[in-house]
Amino acid sequence: MFEQILSYEIYNGHTVGDYLSLEFLVGIAGSILGALALLIIGMMISGWVGRRIRAIGLKYENLDDTLFNFLANIARYAVLGFTVLIVLNTFGIQTTSIVAVIGAAGLAIGLALQGTLSNIAAGVMIILFRPFKIGDFVEVAGKMGTVKDISLNFTELADLSNVQVIVPNSQVWGNIITNFSTNGTRRAEWTFGVGYGANLKLAEEVIRKTIFTDPRALPDPEPFIQVNNLGDFSVDFLVRVWVRSPDYFGFTTDMKRAVKEALDEAGVEIPFPTRTVINAAE
Repeated sequence: MFEQILSYEIYNGHTVGDYLSLEFLVGIAGSILGALALLIIGMMISGWVGRRIRAIGLKYENLDDTLFNFLANIARYAVLGFTVLIVLNTFGIQTTSIVAVIGAAGLAIGLALQGTLSNIAAGVMIILFRPFKIGDFVEVAGKMGTVKDISLNFTELADLSNVQVIVPNSQVWGNIITNFSTNGTRRAEWTFGVGYGANLKLAEEVIRKTIFTDPRALPDPEPFIQVNNLGDFSVDFLVRVWVRSPDYFGFTTDMKRAVKEALDEAGVEIPFPTRTVINAAE
């Protein structure tokens, strides 16, 4: 009975006895040990490649860490994928059919997860082209705040009230991106109105002294102040001055109050809407 079982043909002329022979078992054990060794070596190489790519981003301050973390993960999984294919080949498995099955499954999953994949695709574009980086103050998809994190699926902002705002990457990449931190300087601009009866020369001197002598105002490019408009109730001065980007918001708000107080102190007339009423019966 036992001999009949051993002589039973299983596949392609091979019997049960062939698969239970010492030679076959030794070969299988060797293949398994070889596959384990390849997997371990592949994992070690993938980890080393990932660390080396991350180290490049950390070594140079002008390089974006987010980009190199992304590249490190891509390289790591690519090495692991090639390792798995090599291991499967050692067992005589046709990897071409497996790749075809994975491709078909990936297509089906992609169709089911179009929204998620669009976020991932947009995240890849953001990381590669870097329209902003962590720490920048930006406006994206109608939301304004400081960038706290950039992942493949979403971008995290902290708004002006330090509230967490999560914006899907597809909305970030598909809309206008305004980065207030890219350039080191910005141009501040105000319009100050004085009455038609005011001394324009005195008003200009007061505005110039108040704004242009502030240490936050940059002398280059040269500041600008001129009468820009003759309105219904006021003569308007247009003022432009360059400041460092971190000083912009504080400087623009401080100067509005400072100029108002300085004009009052100098006795410069501030315009108010007036209305003349004519009595037709007179």
